[in-house]
Amino acid sequence: MLTLEDLRKQVPNAQLLGESGLVPIAYLLTDTRKLLGGEGALFIALAGPRHNGHDYIETAYEKGVRQFIIARTPKKIHADAIYLLVDSPIAALQTLAKMHRAQFDLPVIAITGSNGKTIVKEWLSKLLSTEKVVAKNPKSYNSQIGVPLSIWEIKPKHEIGIFEAGISQVDEMSKLADIIQPTIGIFTNLGSAHDEGFQSRLQKLEEKLKLFIHCKSIIACADQPLVYEELTQKFDQSQLVLWSSKKGHAYQIDYEKTGKRTIIHVQAADEYFQFACSFTDHASLENITHAIVTALHVGISASHISQELLQLAPLSMRLSLKSGQKNNLLIDDTYNNDLAGLQIALNFLNQQSAHKSKTLILSDLLEAGMNPSELYQQVAEMIKASGVSKLFLVGQQITSYQHYFDEIPTQTFEHTEGILASGSLDTLQNEIILVKGARVFTFEKIIAYLQEKVHGTSLEINLNHLVHNLNFYKSKLKPSTKTMVMVKAHAYGSGSEQVANLLQNQRVDYLAVAYADEGIALRKAGIHLPIMVLNVDEATFDLLVKWELEPVIYSLKIFKSLAAHLKDSPLGIHLDLDTGMHRLGFEPAHIEELITLIHAHQHLNIKSIYTHLAGADEANLNDYSKEQLDLFEWMSRRILVELPYRPLLHALNSAGILRFPDKQYDMVRLGIGLYGLEVNGMAQQELLSISTLKTTISQIKYLKKGQSVGYSRKGMLHRDSVIATIAIGYADGFDRGFSNGKALVSLNGHLVPTVGNVCMDMTMIDITGISAKEGDEVIIFGPQNSLKALADAIDTIPYEILTGISERVKRIYFEE
Repeated sequence: MLTLEDLRKQVPNAQLLGESGLVPIAYLLTDTRKLLGGEGALFIALAGPRHNGHDYIETAYEKGVRQFIIARTPKKIHADAIYLLVDSPIAALQTLAKMHRAQFDLPVIAITGSNGKTIVKEWLSKLLSTEKVVAKNPKSYNSQIGVPLSIWEIKPKHEIGIFEAGISQVDEMSKLADIIQPTIGIFTNLGSAHDEGFQSRLQKLEEKLKLFIHCKSIIACADQPLVYEELTQKFDQSQLVLWSSKKGHAYQIDYEKTGKRTIIHVQAADEYFQFACSFTDHASLENITHAIVTALHVGISASHISQELLQLAPLSMRLSLKSGQKNNLLIDDTYNNDLAGLQIALNFLNQQSAHKSKTLILSDLLEAGMNPSELYQQVAEMIKASGVSKLFLVGQQITSYQHYFDEIPTQTFEHTEGILASGSLDTLQNEIILVKGARVFTFEKIIAYLQEKVHGTSLEINLNHLVHNLNFYKSKLKPSTKTMVMVKAHAYGSGSEQVANLLQNQRVDYLAVAYADEGIALRKAGIHLPIMVLNVDEATFDLLVKWELEPVIYSLKIFKSLAAHLKDSPLGIHLDLDTGMHRLGFEPAHIEELITLIHAHQHLNIKSIYTHLAGADEANLNDYSKEQLDLFEWMSRRILVELPYRPLLHALNSAGILRFPDKQYDMVRLGIGLYGLEVNGMAQQELLSISTLKTTISQIKYLKKGQSVGYSRKGMLHRDSVIATIAIGYADGFDRGFSNGKALVSLNGHLVPTVGNVCMDMTMIDITGISAKEGDEVIIFGPQNSLKALADAIDTIPYEILTGISERVKRIYFEE
């Protein structure tokens, strides 16, 4: 096993600090918010745009870590710890992974391309895993950090590796190739993903192909002209294993679609194979063909491939957070179960609501390739470290090792039907429940049993996209600038508790809500960040103190009332200065009396002074905004000179962060931009939509020309039509203004209009000429149908639609 001394010899300018003895490295850690390993854990202090791992060295030490890779000398060097000081921790991590990979002589498959990398990796792993012990990336860990962390998981037990590699700019792939050291390569396809990081599509292709420099075999589809041309120019013909719909290549492929199945005909030299799968779309067939050709190439029998193909299903590469019955919160991770995936799921569990006790429902781990006793002992240690308080084990293998889990209250069941029939799930209340199972256990039945019973309309929130948007705005800030995030109005309809919890884990500095009850709900949910309350009245003063909420004071009257009510009790407050919004706030004429009140009531601690810009969204109002900022600076200076301490100053909202980067002051307030929307368009190309509103078709009717649809016969048909009723109405937040074709919704890739008036709980759409069936999914807004387009259709703004989505619409949060 490798030690920090071994790594020191390979990293230029590296030096060891500390007197502690060297321990073989067992675990690699980069985030103290996630679970930490025991003895042998190594923390790598990576520096990102807004977070620096060096700030969390002491946190890692407190959690038991004693080995560190650092780029600067820590303030405190512990006697029982050892530190490797290097120029670049990420380069040291990559070197360590390269050294680890070099210890294993096994075939390694590397996958790259624009799309399909993760699916090909997962499907190929399924085809290989019953005959070989497979090492692979967990989920889509394919970056400059994800790849070395994945390679580190190669163990002596593994017989083959499958690793995907993704890049977003030049000079990245060579580093990944050195780490993975692949013997076989797969190129999925060439598309538009990450085009912005390259001068041309050709340059991107050339960079990706660097992964295959030392590969003995390269598998790709020859029907992509640019890919085929580059492969044949850069590699020897003997290295290429190409498949095509045309003759003349190693594998000729023909697809025969029969209803819901596809027969894949494969001609390879003098051999012919026939495989069946349950996919008919082009992308899935392309991905599955890569997996089939690779499996044949590495010697997996056609009969085995045929058997496994029938078990393949679309894979969800995401952890979903859903509302359950009895105030439970569910984490749905039911697509597979292996050690790396379990670790990720437990990390996600630990980052959720701190006030709820944690329950885990876990199946056999079928693809670990380890001695079962060793495997479940390791699983038990991971679970104990996660703080799980209740455990349900399902499967004949895992239940035979239940003695490893004795420290946790545990119930065991041999199969999924047993746990469903036992009544044990009915006892769960106020829990956060991780449901983690291999696909064959059909744990989706458990999710369905536990999930809150609401109608089929849902708002899906992509937590990865939310973090992306947060980091985009943070990248525009000075290192010293703090971030306040607005989570008022149910976090713009996205769900304040879950969004606030994520923001807390992302270490934002402040949250802001509209009313005290919103702040109280966050406190009850375990949110400990400072919370500013925008609107207060005398009825909530005691609650502000009890729940440590910080009110905005915007008038002399409110200041006097609060001061009198609290007497000498201390409370943090925020001062709102009206510089031109003319909504709430102290005007310039109030400043002298305000200062007198501040001196008289020093138990009111001023946390911040701020103003609202009326026109930051619009360039034509720049002069007005600058006048506001000048007035804000004058008013705040007048207050600051009277104080023995310095409150935070802030004025910029999402739009202002981009329009006035020199006016960040001490803090900015991030609002609608976090949720993927921006009115002024300055960042719309950089932001990712976080929300998708979905519903389903309840019924389909075949109507004749001249018939009508809906109330008041507003939907008159001028042709024979196919009309679908979908399970959403104005009580769900689908505005009545969308009636009679004003809105377009997405069905199976087609935009279709509404027909007739929107009803309270239902809406009708015209699906004439489109293949669809009852139960099909309909996208109200999302990637296929933008929220802005929907808002424009009824002359409103996206904010109004988002915040108007009813509480009865279930929210589903997922992390890819």
